[in-house]
Amino acid sequence: MSVAETLAAVRPRSSRAVAFLVFAIAIALIAATPFLPNYYIRVIDSLLIYILLGIGLNIVIGYTGLLDLGFVAFYAVGAYSYALLASPQLGLHLPFLLILLVAACLGAITGILLGIPVLRLRGDYLAIVTLGFGEIVRIIINNLDWLTGGPKGIARLDKASILGIQIARPVDFFWLLLVVVLLAGLVAWRLERSILGKAWAAIREDQDAARGIGINTTNAKLAAFATSATIGSIAGAIFGASQRFVSPESFTLQESVLIVLMIVVGGIGNILGIVAGAAILILLPEVLREFAEWRILFLGLLMIFLIIVRPAGIVPRSFGPDKLIRRLIGK
Repeated sequence: MSVAETLAAVRPRSSRAVAFLVFAIAIALIAATPFLPNYYIRVIDSLLIYILLGIGLNIVIGYTGLLDLGFVAFYAVGAYSYALLASPQLGLHLPFLLILLVAACLGAITGILLGIPVLRLRGDYLAIVTLGFGEIVRIIINNLDWLTGGPKGIARLDKASILGIQIARPVDFFWLLLVVVLLAGLVAWRLERSILGKAWAAIREDQDAARGIGINTTNAKLAAFATSATIGSIAGAIFGASQRFVSPESFTLQESVLIVLMIVVGGIGNILGIVAGAAILILLPEVLREFAEWRILFLGLLMIFLIIVRPAGIVPRSFGPDKLIRRLIGK
């Protein structure tokens, strides 16, 4: 047997072993999380929220190829939906699941309202307009004292509960977020492989050619913005419920940039890449907290190194969840 044939025979086995290792580590981390101290569980909850945000933004950036720097606006819409509907601010104390539904609908409407005026914009122009949109939403929230509490925010939010089961402890939100992230990831994965996902891919590669072969780019883009905004708003509502306090400081431009970096570093258009990017950008600063003066510098150098060495991201688009599953079952 030649060397090439030997390598070809060994590679599938090694790939399957790596897939099993990744799967085993994920299961072990999930099983061990409930037994960790509350501080670590809160960090993992934050990680899951950012993964959920990354899944939402990836629909616009990764699947459709549209650079959105105002994604934090949808995050704020969801958070303030919960804050206004589950607090003494308006005297409303609606159920958690109903607020999630309201937040999702408001997010979709907001996404469409953003998508309509930017349909003809591309590249840097689109990035600037979406950036401005995110800042407009934050400034409005910051100045509507009578409604949003202004810079002071809204406190004393109701504890979340589902079917009479109260969700208040960090471990409760861990299980809730894990289920929501898995569902959002499954929806995004199926959408990518649907007819709509093929239209998004065509727009990403060449909008003019996509329009030329009969794809309704207007509807496809609006669907991308609406779906992305819906997921972002759901993440915001869960964030508000877990913190029981929201303020404009949580929805700055820095948050939008962080989510974009997660996608770029992890792998554009890949759900597994979002998980890897979030793990680096959310967990690493916590690990380096003792080196407060140097951790941002180290994180910046690490990102530069990763982008140079892995320009397609840690997990490239070609290695998606479907390939991981196929390697696990040996296909």
